[in-house]
Amino acid sequence: MMRRTQVGIIGAGPAGLLLAHLLRREGIDSIVIESRSRADVESTIRAGVLEQGTVDLLTELGLADRMKREGAVHRGIYLRFGRRSHRFDFPDLTGGRTIMLYPQHEVLRDLIKGLVDAGGQIHFEASGVAIEAVDTNSPRIRFSAGGNEHEIACDFVAGCDGFHGISRPAIPSDVRRDYSQVYPLGWLGILVEAPPSSDELIYAYHDRGFALVSTRSPTLQRMYVQCGPDDSPGEWSDDRIWSELHARLENDEGWRLIEGRIVQKNVIAMRSFVAEPMQHGRLFLAGDAAHIVPPTGAKGLNLAAADVKVLSRAIAEHYRSGRGELLEAYSATALQRVWRAEHFSWWMTSLLHRFPDADPFQLRLQRSQLEYVTRSRAAAVSLAENYVGFPMP
Repeated sequence: MMRRTQVGIIGAGPAGLLLAHLLRREGIDSIVIESRSRADVESTIRAGVLEQGTVDLLTELGLADRMKREGAVHRGIYLRFGRRSHRFDFPDLTGGRTIMLYPQHEVLRDLIKGLVDAGGQIHFEASGVAIEAVDTNSPRIRFSAGGNEHEIACDFVAGCDGFHGISRPAIPSDVRRDYSQVYPLGWLGILVEAPPSSDELIYAYHDRGFALVSTRSPTLQRMYVQCGPDDSPGEWSDDRIWSELHARLENDEGWRLIEGRIVQKNVIAMRSFVAEPMQHGRLFLAGDAAHIVPPTGAKGLNLAAADVKVLSRAIAEHYRSGRGELLEAYSATALQRVWRAEHFSWWMTSLLHRFPDADPFQLRLQRSQLEYVTRSRAAAVSLAENYVGFPMP
């Protein structure tokens, strides 16, 4: 079955779905191809810290109604170490900017529903996906779905299929350079049936390791403890988890952690990764297909949103005027923001985690940096403006 579209999008994650919406707003046709089922996509459990720019983008696209009803605006975060908390007031430090807590799977549900309701095309459960002729003016995507073989002829291919997808390897190894760092630690994440323990996120540094208290809803909370990179959830009993959370969040301020029934456990790997360039011929990478950040900086979904905003503007300019300067500059433009987020995420990870090979000198430097960022307004401004995100290009 042969069809034609202007942009073939591989992957129905945040990058692919947002790109489809942005192109549709410009009157540009696209088809999204996804290997997972709709139910699997909509049940993807990831953190949901949205920068102001991402919130603004969803609002512009008319996709923010449920987010604004059910999400939670946060005006700061706490860093906790030495049994004391230090609050970063985002509006004060950044000229009024805030963040929104709204889980990624809810964002995906809104994006899918909005695209389907608008008549957009998504092929779920596609198998054998292959990209062809990206170095020509007529790239093609082949796949199987619904018992049929499909071929999509298009002008451009957007590779939004994540770190393990087929898009990045389609860029020849002799023109692509990968930058990577794997951290010797992981996060054990839990979902807890309980009321919130804190009005804002708590990032805790402790000799026993990092901990994070987040929120998901008035009755469901998300928490994390640093663990080994190869740990499995089964190694962590409920009693062990609560014991570590209480120890790592200890304080002299009267705050207490509220326990509840743990309904989910998972281990998150920690890595930094960037592929350069993010384009080759008529193939353009966006989101996790091009870069990965450790979750400490809360940048993954937000970087995907920034990528596709740049890419959609470049594609729209191509169709409006026939000019290709923005398309040619896509990788360089996107990578400026990517590397800033990579550095911030690496810095937050280095600041807050107990590394297994750290010597006493390194530990004292870490403690000095924690004290500096909580005492210096200039350092606090730097943390806050990176956390809430810079204005999108």
